Amino acid sequence: MSNKQDSLAPNFAVGLNHDVWEFSDLILKNRFMESLNEGGTRYAIYRELRFAARMDLEALFDDLALNLNCRVQRLDSRAMILDADGIFISAFGGRKKDYSSGVFNIWGDSLETVESMKQKILECVGDAKIDDPMFSVDWHFLTSRGDLESVAIEELADDVLHDEAYPDFEKGVSDFISRYLDADETVLILQGSPGTGKTRFIRAILGEISKRKGEQAFALYTGDKKTLENDEIFVKFITGLEDAFVIEDADHILKPRAEGNENLHRFLTVADGIVRAQGRKIIFSTNLPNVKDLDDALIRPGRCFARVSVRELSLDEAKVLLEELCEKQQDKIAKAIEVLTRQEKKHYSLADIYKIAAQI
Repeated sequence: MSNKQDSLAPNFAVGLNHDVWEFSDLILKNRFMESLNEGGTRYAIYRELRFAARMDLEALFDDLALNLNCRVQRLDSRAMILDADGIFISAFGGRKKDYSSGVFNIWGDSLETVESMKQKILECVGDAKIDDPMFSVDWHFLTSRGDLESVAIEELADDVLHDEAYPDFEKGVSDFISRYLDADETVLILQGSPGTGKTRFIRAILGEISKRKGEQAFALYTGDKKTLENDEIFVKFITGLEDAFVIEDADHILKPRAEGNENLHRFLTVADGIVRAQGRKIIFSTNLPNVKDLDDALIRPGRCFARVSVRELSLDEAKVLLEELCEKQQDKIAKAIEVLTRQEKKHYSLADIYKIAAQI
C-alpha cells in the first residue's frame, strides 16, 4: 500500500526566474541561494560606503584592486568586484571633471569585518578624499525589458547661486531656499525655458540639505516619462530614505488632469501624508511657459510652497551678473561685456552668460 501511494505522489520541480541588471548582483544572489540551501548564514552585515576623491577613476580602482588583498574582477572601467573570505564588495565609480566618486556596497560575515574593510578602502584613497559636503543623485530609468533600475551619482555640493542670476527673488536665492526647506509644504515648481538656471537651482537646494544634515543628502531623480507611469518609483520614495524627489522636464506630469494627464494623481498622493510628515521635498522643473498650464490641485496652498518662473536676463541684468562672475576684475569685465554685446540679443540665458565668463 505504501509503495502504491509513493508511486502516485506528485513529482515536480520548482524554478525561480530573476532578472538582474548588474553582474555582481547575479553572483551575490546566487551565493544567497547557496547559503540558504545549506541552512547557513554567509553575509550577516551590510554597509554602504560613498566618497569622492580628487584622482583619476582608473588610478583609484587600480589602487583598490592591488592593495586590499581581495580577489578582484574588473567588470569595466567603472565597476569591479572584490571578494575575500567573509567579505563581498560590489564597487561602482563615476567620473566628473575634477574628481571621481565611488559607491561601495559591502557585505560581510561580521560587523568587524565590514568596518575593517571600509577603513582599508579609505586608507587607500588617503588625502585625495574630498571632505566637502556632497549629495547623491539616484537616477532612475527603465531598461529595455521594462524593469526599473538606477545609477547612483555622487555630486559635490559646491554650486554658488548669484542673486544677480535670479533678479526676481526679492530677498535673494539663499533666503528662498532656506524658507522652502523650513516650510511644511512639499512641492516646488521651477518654470523656465532651457538654460535659465533651473538645474543649477535644484543642485543648490540639494547641497543645502546636505549642509543642514551634516551628511550627504540623497535625491531620487528621473526625467523619464515611462518611469513615472507605474507605482514602483513612488513606493520607493515613500518607503526609502531619500530627502528629495527631483523630476526634470516634467511638462507631461504637470499639465491639468482635464487635458488627459493620468499620472499626476500619484504625485498628489505622495505630496501629502507620509512624505510631508517626513519633511521630504518634491521638486519639478518644467519648460511650460505659463503658470496656468499647471493643475490646480498640485499648486494649491498647503501642498505647493511656490511656483517660480526663472527667465532670461536683459542686457543690463546680464552685465551685472558678468561683473559678479568676473569677480570685479575690470579687464575681464570689459572683455566679457564686449563678447556679450556682440551677440546683439535682447535677452540672454544663464547658460550664455556663464559660458562667456568661463572663456574670459
